Amino acid sequence: MTLSAFDLAVVLTYLIGTLAMGFYFSRKAAKNVESYFVGENSIPYYMLGLSNASGMFDISGTMWTVSLLFVYGLKSAWIPWLWPVWNQVFVMIFLAVWMRRSNVITGAEWILTRFGDGKGGRLSHMMVCFFAVLATVGFMAYFFEGIGKFSTTIFTWDLSFNFLGMTCSNEHAYALLIISITTLYTLVGGMYSVVATEVMQFVIMTVSCFVVGYIGYTTTTSEQIAAVIPKGWSDISFGWHLNLDWSTQLPAVNDKIAADRFDPFGLLMMMMIAKGLVASLAGPVPSYDMQRVLSTKTPSDAAKMSAMTLIVLYAPRYLMVAGFAVLALVHLRPEMQAQGAAVDFERVLPIAIQRFVPVGFQGLLLAGLLAAFMGTFAAFVNSAPAYIVNDFYRKYINPNAETKTYIRLSYLVSILLVVVGVAFGFFAASLNTLTVWITSSLYGGYTAANVLKWIWWRFNGYGYFWGMVGGLVGSTALFFYKSTTLDPTPDIYFFPFVFGVAMIGCLLGTFLTPADDINVLKSFYSRVRPWGFWQPVHDAVLLDNPNFKGNSDFKRDMFNVGIGIIWQMVMVIGPIYFMIRDNSAAALCLIVFGLCTWILKKNWWDLLEKDA
Repeated sequence: MTLSAFDLAVVLTYLIGTLAMGFYFSRKAAKNVESYFVGENSIPYYMLGLSNASGMFDISGTMWTVSLLFVYGLKSAWIPWLWPVWNQVFVMIFLAVWMRRSNVITGAEWILTRFGDGKGGRLSHMMVCFFAVLATVGFMAYFFEGIGKFSTTIFTWDLSFNFLGMTCSNEHAYALLIISITTLYTLVGGMYSVVATEVMQFVIMTVSCFVVGYIGYTTTTSEQIAAVIPKGWSDISFGWHLNLDWSTQLPAVNDKIAADRFDPFGLLMMMMIAKGLVASLAGPVPSYDMQRVLSTKTPSDAAKMSAMTLIVLYAPRYLMVAGFAVLALVHLRPEMQAQGAAVDFERVLPIAIQRFVPVGFQGLLLAGLLAAFMGTFAAFVNSAPAYIVNDFYRKYINPNAETKTYIRLSYLVSILLVVVGVAFGFFAASLNTLTVWITSSLYGGYTAANVLKWIWWRFNGYGYFWGMVGGLVGSTALFFYKSTTLDPTPDIYFFPFVFGVAMIGCLLGTFLTPADDINVLKSFYSRVRPWGFWQPVHDAVLLDNPNFKGNSDFKRDMFNVGIGIIWQMVMVIGPIYFMIRDNSAAALCLIVFGLCTWILKKNWWDLLEKDA
């Protein structure tokens, strides 16, 4: 891509600005460990919400979402439930408050408030540290590859070089440059720098979203869109099967649908909902999302931060997604037809940028997409070292060191993690399968143990540890099965197996070992106040404090979660309906959004201060 001098200046100004902001916050971040990792719990919730949204706005996910909308139409809004995307609703409604009540710095430290500092608690604690660090390395390898490929579409200089007999390609050279800039401003500024730069990045990305939405809306018509989509593309409802036939418009899409194996769609939805309920109740993994929750001032602010993330993320992002999709549908279809079966639907986004974004806006848009890379990468660089410095070195090796020792060690650990992640990235072609296994196995082993830790008093530290191990064993077995049989079935259909193995580990570890110390359980239950199966602990707390009131909000929380999922969904489909000119459906989405907002304000927001 050839950029004008103005567009190139916009991108370079953005890069220089991020560095300057990191150094500006360096003195404030170095004040103490709490300041470096959680901003001394002094950062406003709305700033953290914007930062969290920026970290979730990754370019790879945006490219994938554009390709989904192109292929599946409105039904693509359901497919991200594979994760599920509505886990943020559970966090917003009640989990953020439960997590923030702990007053700790990291997710691993939080585990000790639940299981205590005995052997079982320490095993669980180290397992979470292991999870956080290893997952970070895997993700950094992906970021390395992605940043390099994206950067070479912006800059045209040849930066390739030879070092010790090894050739560093142009893509890898740009990746090293961008990662070095991101790591530097994250290191010196800590959480303050990450939040400040991500807020700036979010503003750039949001403006970019509206620019793309405007271009998509003004350069296509409803008649043009209707002429190039198959029957059922603009219908969000579904039956047992997708019933999308692209034979007359773009036959290669039918091959794509068959390869994805998302049909029968009804069965896929059943699996996504079943997995979504337990995965969402487990709470966020110990990563940047949890770190934002723990950085808020109060438990109620933690919930508000999660709501802010949802409000500012989905509508702008899907306006961009819908804009790129309709541009590709209307203007790129002949070119894609000529490519036949070789068409790559994930290249819809970069091709659309090159073809349809005018000079003057390309720099802004590319800076925004570059910001999406850097924001997510910076969030991992800031969150992962906390698990080594605060949860390992500070706790087990040198608990009384000076603040500067912890901060300097954080610098070193961050650099080492980036170096290891980059090393994996250099060999991504050969290590891709291994990296996928690392991340999917760890995430697969996370759900069962992390559901039980909230809702069942008898579940102990040994149960948590062996539950995580069981999940890892189940995912590893699945990995070898799929590698040897080349079974293309989507992983979600194997979730019951992985979950079942993890649950066996949870139950065996719990019932073959004694219950945790009742004083630890009383401290956790009275502070966090979860609902669930806590009656023996509740009775013990009442003996010490007869005025204590347990959490009886299960039904209200679940009702609010249901409303929240609808609320989130209309923020996804509303911009799409607007872009394809289905004005009645877009207006209905706006009405539903307003109604859901009113219900959540009355039944959740207004009660936060009392509940927290």
